[in-house]
Amino acid sequence: MTYFISGGAKCGKSSLAQDLSVALSKGGRHYYVATMISTGSEDNDRIRRHLADREGMGFETVECFRNIMDCLKIADKNGVFLVDSVTSLIQNSLFPVEKNYEMDLAGANRCADELVEFSQTVRHAVFVSDYIYSDAERYSESTEIYRKCLADIDRRLAKTCDTVIEVSAGQPIIHKGDLCI
Repeated sequence: MTYFISGGAKCGKSSLAQDLSVALSKGGRHYYVATMISTGSEDNDRIRRHLADREGMGFETVECFRNIMDCLKIADKNGVFLVDSVTSLIQNSLFPVEKNYEMDLAGANRCADELVEFSQTVRHAVFVSDYIYSDAERYSESTEIYRKCLADIDRRLAKTCDTVIEVSAGQPIIHKGDLCI
């Protein structure tokens, strides 16, 4: 089973994704695929909160900042994978550190293709993404490209995944499939 979970900031997406991943694992291996590259104290605080939130839940953390298929070199594809978050993964691919954060559209396209391939390769996956492309505000060109790339990836994952859930104010809204917990 594959799940795609989206919603606004701090709405309960990660908590739902963690509970869902643990339930899917049925006591077996479950991996937290950490995708955020910290750029400062705010990111470090978020990482600490996420670590604390999943403490005692049995997750094995796999850091994967790009090339999602690479995590299968160290993790069992028959486990449950919580990819948190698609938003960071596309950011890392579109604006790679080693290219001095210059935009890499080919990297973003590879990221999208690999996420779909990953969803079709592993037994269970839960993808978390931020719904950051729905407001009417106009941003810089690079931010607009980022939002467009994320929206494209989210559409592709929503089409591919068995279940699609939007979280709003802590409440899951199921748009496709069903919740196993």
